Amino acid sequence: MVSLRCATAHQSLLGPPTCLARPQRPACPIAVEAVAQSKDSDLALAQARETRDKLKAAHSELAEEGAVKIVIIKTTGDMVLDKPLADIGGKGLFTKEIDDALLQGRIDIAVHSMKDVPTYLPEGTILPCNLRREDARDAFICLTANSLAELPSGCVVGSASLRRQSQILCRYPSLKVVNLRGNVQTRLTKLKNGDVHATLLALAGLKRLNMAENVTSILSMEEMLPAVAQGAIGIACRSNDDKMMEYLSSLNHEDTRSAVACEREFLTVLDGNCRTPIAAYAHRDKDGSCSFRGLLASPDGSKVYETTKTGPYSFDDMVEMGKDAGHELKAKARPGFYGCLQWKE
Repeated sequence: MVSLRCATAHQSLLGPPTCLARPQRPACPIAVEAVAQSKDSDLALAQARETRDKLKAAHSELAEEGAVKIVIIKTTGDMVLDKPLADIGGKGLFTKEIDDALLQGRIDIAVHSMKDVPTYLPEGTILPCNLRREDARDAFICLTANSLAELPSGCVVGSASLRRQSQILCRYPSLKVVNLRGNVQTRLTKLKNGDVHATLLALAGLKRLNMAENVTSILSMEEMLPAVAQGAIGIACRSNDDKMMEYLSSLNHEDTRSAVACEREFLTVLDGNCRTPIAAYAHRDKDGSCSFRGLLASPDGSKVYETTKTGPYSFDDMVEMGKDAGHELKAKARPGFYGCLQWKE
């Protein structure tokens, strides 16, 4: 992961403005994923730089040279790439080291891909800010076909996501899905080397890396519902750090925050983890209302339950919408369905 460090992070809130304009120490750390073998994650860095640039644009005191510093923090999830994420502890492995650094005061702000953030936050931390969401759809990448539907029977699709696996196998049971982890460049290299016939990647990440030219086609929401909070960046800080919360509140995009909260509440009710294929997407429709769709599936795609809901586009209403959707699918899936999933203990 990467971090940003704001020079003003520990200065008195009562100090004169000149204290902010002339920071006396290096700035506040923001944390994001880094990659194994000492090769930093380009996507993590891109997200940290985006956050840094927004902070500088919104607060003149942070535009000073050295006022915001990016700090790289490697996480277990980044370093263990030869096993499925579910087998080594789940998505929390992308945030634990970052959370520790934040609570210990080694960084002041943590930048996360929201889809990697567990539904709980460590005590002493708060996530008050979501940047404007990027396109949440998945991208299909292949050298021989234009879509999943065009892949011949027996073709191998590489993906580490059970969410993608279950939806692919539900619609195209003749295809084979194998585990494929690593950063974007690693996955594209394996595709070019013929390790797999095709792969799926989040379009948001490709756009942030300026690598959208690699996209063969974009999957519709109907064909591939995204991961909870896919395309959204979340920024956390310590819950007692009023200055950082003030900085972050100026960057928050409320529509995104409400949509992410709706989807995460859905995930929380279903007690989802990395062994649980769950997908969800909430957005503002053409009438200004919130339109939500959620999905719960078995890993092999043989059983899929879905729900759609519409309601007011307001934070509290959308949290309740996500909660109701989760309870609906939990009820639909009983009895017997939970036996095919390995729920969090």
